[in-house]
Amino acid sequence: KTAPGKRMLRQWIERPLLNLAMITRRQSAVGELFDNYILREDLTDLLSGVLDMDRLVTKVIYGSANARDLRSICSTLSLIPSVRELLSACEGDELKALRESLDPLADVRDAIDAAITDENPPFSVREGGMIRAGYNEEVDKLREIVSGGKGWIQKIADREKEATGIKTLKVGYNRVFGYYIEVSKSFVDMVPDRYIRKQTLTNGERYITEELKELESTVLGASDKLSALEYDIFCGVRNLTADAAARIRTVTACLARLDVYCSLASVAAKNNYVCPSLNDKNMFDIRDGRHPVVEKFVKDAYFVPNDTHLDMKNNRVMIITGPNMAGK
Repeated sequence: KTAPGKRMLRQWIERPLLNLAMITRRQSAVGELFDNYILREDLTDLLSGVLDMDRLVTKVIYGSANARDLRSICSTLSLIPSVRELLSACEGDELKALRESLDPLADVRDAIDAAITDENPPFSVREGGMIRAGYNEEVDKLREIVSGGKGWIQKIADREKEATGIKTLKVGYNRVFGYYIEVSKSFVDMVPDRYIRKQTLTNGERYITEELKELESTVLGASDKLSALEYDIFCGVRNLTADAAARIRTVTACLARLDVYCSLASVAAKNNYVCPSLNDKNMFDIRDGRHPVVEKFVKDAYFVPNDTHLDMKNNRVMIITGPNMAGK
């Protein structure tokens, strides 16, 4: 269910264990989940919400993570207490050890959750809108100035319409001229002397006033300060997360292992697989063996199980014949 779990499963297949005790320990974890359907399903549901923390932490370390990445880390960390609670009833050494290794990382989770808004944070980290309302008093004050400035713009537009009688008058903004008053051609004769013409358009004229320039300075100055302050706060939270990178990666590895165990247990239950009893006696004994891949390709036919017995005495060699993909 998780990207780290998929990568770990591939690693386990490509680099199988050779230590009998370690193999048995893994088997016991899979067996415990195999025997407890409810626990396995509950864990699987939780793991479905685990994001690719390895990739996210790498972005944090290299300073390329944005607010959404931090929220993604926070959402995954918020699942850990529930995972630990489910594992608390487990008795096997491996699952108990996994539970103990699952650091809740409450300090990182709480820092992100307190500072970073969860209401669709922006991709850019330079334009503000990342910090949660109420987290920083200065941020809240600057936001009030910026949002209030938009209201002041509308008030100026309404007042100028009434003062000049120009019904089509409107106040706009662009990066070249800042805030401006736009009047259509048919009302140019009604423009007062205090308007300073800045631009001629096909259908009208654009003007500025001293009041508009002062408001622009206030609002844009507050907007720039707000963006810079939010970025500084965000960098502080990102740096705190980067400092916890090793802890996060440890937790990610634990969740990946748990994901693999749940997956192996689910596949075993679904396909009626039997846990092998391993030994170091140089003996290989399978009763009613089934090829796990070939079996999937003969759904409409009965798969004939086969016995296999090999040892270092009288059964050292077997000659197996038959067509390809027959299960040899």
